[in-house]
Amino acid sequence: MALVFHKLVSVSEALELLEKEVGGIRPREVIEVPILEAVNKVLAEDVRAPIDYPPFDRSTVDGYAVRSYDVAGASDVTPVQLKITGKAAIGFQPEVSVGPGEAVEIATGAMIPRGADAVVMEEYVSRKGDQLTIYRPVVPGENINQAGSDVAAGDYVLRAGTLITPREVAVLSGLGIDKVRVYRPPRVTVFSTGVELVPPGSPLPVAKLYDVNGYVITAMLKELGAEATFKGILPDNYDDMKSSIKDALDSSDVVITTGSTSAGYGDMIYKVFRDLGAKIIVHGLKARPGKPTAIAVKGDKILFGLPGFPLSAMMNLYTVVAPVILKMRGLEPRSEIPVVKARIPFRFPAGRGFMELIPVQLVVNVDGTLSAYPLMTGSGSIVGIGLSDGFIVAEENREYFDENDEVEVNLFSNSLRIPSLNIIGSNCPGIEVVLRVANLTKDARVISVGSMGGWMALKRGDADLAGTHLLDENTMQYNVHMPKVMGLENIVYIYRGYARRIGLLVRKGNPKNIKGFEDLLRPDVVIINRNKGSGTRVLLDMKLRPLLKGERPEKVINGYTYEVKTHTAVATAIVQGRADVGLSLEAVAKMFDLDFIPVGEEIYDFAVRKEKLEKPSVNRFLETLSSKEFAEELSKSLPGYRTLPETGKRIYP
Repeated sequence: MALVFHKLVSVSEALELLEKEVGGIRPREVIEVPILEAVNKVLAEDVRAPIDYPPFDRSTVDGYAVRSYDVAGASDVTPVQLKITGKAAIGFQPEVSVGPGEAVEIATGAMIPRGADAVVMEEYVSRKGDQLTIYRPVVPGENINQAGSDVAAGDYVLRAGTLITPREVAVLSGLGIDKVRVYRPPRVTVFSTGVELVPPGSPLPVAKLYDVNGYVITAMLKELGAEATFKGILPDNYDDMKSSIKDALDSSDVVITTGSTSAGYGDMIYKVFRDLGAKIIVHGLKARPGKPTAIAVKGDKILFGLPGFPLSAMMNLYTVVAPVILKMRGLEPRSEIPVVKARIPFRFPAGRGFMELIPVQLVVNVDGTLSAYPLMTGSGSIVGIGLSDGFIVAEENREYFDENDEVEVNLFSNSLRIPSLNIIGSNCPGIEVVLRVANLTKDARVISVGSMGGWMALKRGDADLAGTHLLDENTMQYNVHMPKVMGLENIVYIYRGYARRIGLLVRKGNPKNIKGFEDLLRPDVVIINRNKGSGTRVLLDMKLRPLLKGERPEKVINGYTYEVKTHTAVATAIVQGRADVGLSLEAVAKMFDLDFIPVGEEIYDFAVRKEKLEKPSVNRFLETLSSKEFAEELSKSLPGYRTLPETGKRIYP
């Protein structure tokens, strides 16, 4: 009989149960390591300075060590003359001292000779032989870094619990400390499970997937500071699972598996944990994504069974596993996970009885604030992982996020760098060609939300550029009607992009003998549709309207409600047999080796807010549009694409 989730617990409840079961989560061991090996580890004890720093009085400039009394009143009008008696070099104790009427030449960092209490800078003197003329006075201690002025012997310089970074290494090495006592990072072993998984680099059989979880979870653990080891894919075999996990427990503080955690038949991780003598304290979280999660404890060892879908596994690692790992390192979890404030760009449902973790992309607005674009990609998405900067949390009692709600974004990395160029709008591979020729690929972000979504992003100020191909049925012109529609007449410019051939994509040989839009109404034909608000969807609806004669398209056309966000997703659905036909680009048909039935050519343009033209990246993008290099690369890279005489020129207003 399959196990059911008898009681779902919240993430906070799960962590409380775990803390109680193990008697508190804390570091396991203190070790002494050389300071270069201490980087990203946490100090286990206070560090006190064994010496003064600097350990001697030293000059901070090139110049001459003097007695300040001797140069009092020196000026351009009344210079003071002193006799040079020697030189103080770096790394050597001076053999000369400074007496009345004397000076010693000194280099930056050299030890101050006996008798001197100040240093006159090289710029304020002239020298002839051993005679020195000084044109400026100095006060006692001027240009001298005194012994112990930075750190005095016995001072506490680093406290227990400090994360060692290169800055701390500078302090330690400067004080002559070559080893420190730190908390040993937790040792974590990671497994993936699933008969459907194969390792990256292997051939991909039909109905198989490349393993994502083992690699992303291990990488995330390493970034969290754990000593993480990925031991590969476990087969869905009870005995093999039990043996491998038992061996891992012997050498690890934590064992993490992904997959095989839900309550269905064949998902047996919870059984393996139980039969290894571990106590199952959680089997099911009140979280979305991430409900099928198991947590067990054996002695002082912790076992996590994370979900099999990559985004679910990743989210649960951050919310459930990361706090445990950070505490085992000697850190406070909340202080170590970077958070930024942002605003939600549009209303969408969230929470509704579950804690929901929503990956987001961050965009810098006109006023310098951030917008957090939710990526509604599903728990099995790897694109959602690759494109997201962090995630927001919708608590159980929330029903929705409203437009302009302020949220906290939990960043996936401290090294986040938000691109300077944000292109939001219709999906088009031509954008990548522009970015490549303009050398902007590393400094741009492209968010596909459809042409209408791009115009909305322009209105909010989120987008630098919006890709658009919306046709006005009244004038049969592309895009120039949209500023009036959106109330942006005096706010945006439109620059001409390029033309691209569009048509119906079908499988090789056209087995359904599809010739035009009228065939989409046949009962034996299933279509794949684009998302509402996309220019392709607008064009399709316009072409279907006279054929439907007042009928609702979802009643007549099989697959009309099956929507995808990109042109390549249309092609994939046809290749995999989930659909017979879809409206897309000739370039995509070539890419996927599909037949192409041309139905026309559409214009793809770029709209920009006027103030965004001040950004160098926006100007470089628009200048590249009109370049010869772009025209050549576009026709070479994308079949069915061509530039136009006005490409790169402003067409509105």
